[in-house]
Amino acid sequence: MGSDNLVFLEVIEWFDPTGKEMLARIPAVGSGEIKFGAQLTVRESQVAVFFYQGHAVHAFGPGRHTLKTGNIPILTKLLSIPWGMTSPLRAEVYFINMKVFTNLKWGTRDPVAFKDQELGPIRLRAFGVLNVRVVQPILFINSLVGTVHRFSTDDIEDYFNQVVVSRFNDFLGENLDTLVNLPARYDEWSGGLKERLAVDLAHFGLKVTDLYINSITPPPEVQQAIDDRSKLGVFEDLNQLMQMKAAMAIEKAAGSQGTAGEGMGLGMGFMMPAMMSQFWGAPPAAGATGPTIAGAAGPTGPATPAVQTCPDCAGKVPADAQFCPYCGHQIMVFTQCRQCGKNLSPNAKFCSRCGASVEQQPQPKKCSHCGAENLPQAVFCNACGERL
Repeated sequence: MGSDNLVFLEVIEWFDPTGKEMLARIPAVGSGEIKFGAQLTVRESQVAVFFYQGHAVHAFGPGRHTLKTGNIPILTKLLSIPWGMTSPLRAEVYFINMKVFTNLKWGTRDPVAFKDQELGPIRLRAFGVLNVRVVQPILFINSLVGTVHRFSTDDIEDYFNQVVVSRFNDFLGENLDTLVNLPARYDEWSGGLKERLAVDLAHFGLKVTDLYINSITPPPEVQQAIDDRSKLGVFEDLNQLMQMKAAMAIEKAAGSQGTAGEGMGLGMGFMMPAMMSQFWGAPPAAGATGPTIAGAAGPTGPATPAVQTCPDCAGKVPADAQFCPYCGHQIMVFTQCRQCGKNLSPNAKFCSRCGASVEQQPQPKKCSHCGAENLPQAVFCNACGERL
């Protein structure tokens, strides 16, 4: 710093070290001795406002400014006469960051109740982000900042969140029809919500440049109900869905080990004929109480279609059946134990029912009539129905 006829020069500038600061005052405490002829440097993204005796007297845009009579006539007119243009001026400089502040988060702290036209009353939570910038620096200082020497987005983000949530609740209550249509309306509602917030923020010299709705979600139990409802579209009606689940439960119970699993499989097996006949659209077999030779010819009619033997209960079942109607055992499998007929997993080395080694399985029985291979304990050929 040098001297020339007692005119001292100062350099006044400000940098934002965090990217979040919206305003800074120089000096931070009280008023400063701003020398006549001081150099003021304002960046492209900034505006500097001079305050004297509590009033904004001049604003400076981007560039380097020499504080003298030529560019601050009001200030020098008030202060230059008593000191002959050489005495210090006690004033403050506010630097306002004019850039766009991004990624300010907003969201509902607690679920808010709404009425859905299809689902009825539901509770929703919403989350998103918004971008803001200062558009009127002096209004921003006088209405929101006051006399603090630093002001950042952290100081106002909580307030923004409350304002956005309040407007969002009103907007959603007026426009929500059903939760199913929400994802297609995010952009439309973001624009409408942005317009409502423009009035609220204009009072502080701020503007919402962008607003985004990231998600609007119901509680987990409502999401589960929506998922269940969508699954029904795969089936013609609810009865078919229940019948499919029952068939899966019976197949699982029939394959369980131990007396409990066998008892359950036996009990469910008596219910299987009626349930499977309803599922596949065929009438149930009247009076079916146990395994019968379904492939034998009747006394007065022709022989019934080809049959196969259930590997679990040895009952005769249609050749195209996938489950035994008497015990529920799955017929169409990739691999079966040749000792007891139990379904085997792809990588099994031993049978889970009888413990027989998969690699040392007994040889299957060959039908003398048609040559088809059958399980070692089979009584009838599963291809032609002849006794082995």
